[in-house]
Amino acid sequence: MKSKLLVALLGIGLLFAGAAPAQAAASPHSTTYTMYVTLYGALDNDPPGSAAIAYPQIHSQAGGTGTYSNPVTFATNKSELAPGTRVYYSYLKKYFIMEDDCAQCDSDWNSGKKRHIDLWAGNSTNSGILACEDKLTRSGSVIVNPASNLTVDTTPIFNTSTHKCYSP
Repeated sequence: MKSKLLVALLGIGLLFAGAAPAQAAASPHSTTYTMYVTLYGALDNDPPGSAAIAYPQIHSQAGGTGTYSNPVTFATNKSELAPGTRVYYSYLKKYFIMEDDCAQCDSDWNSGKKRHIDLWAGNSTNSGILACEDKLTRSGSVIVNPASNLTVDTTPIFNTSTHKCYSP
């Protein structure tokens, strides 16, 4: 009984001291949103033909393989999702990280809080990437702050060598 009382008092003392007991510490919870999901690549990036990004977090230019530790770059309005935010898009079985700005996403968010993210499809200036982007554009469920152990497919969204589009 004495030890339970001591533990309780220590927990209260930690709270008053500004620290929380170990069980109160939690990782950020995930939230699932339905979003309009578009894609972009070097061909339709700003500036055109580049992999430049506005908010480098873990990449110096757009890229990534889609794993939790190496998510693919995505763009949106920084008021919608802050730079560095990870998301998981189950349609493509990939993780993404917010590292870029998207003019249409800005407009959609500012004119009515329409959720819109733009996923990096690849560093290609081959016109086939545009058809790939269109093929994969849709509204879908996106997990914000996902768990790190979800199923991943590291197949490139647009293969720059074969010019083939990912097929979910």
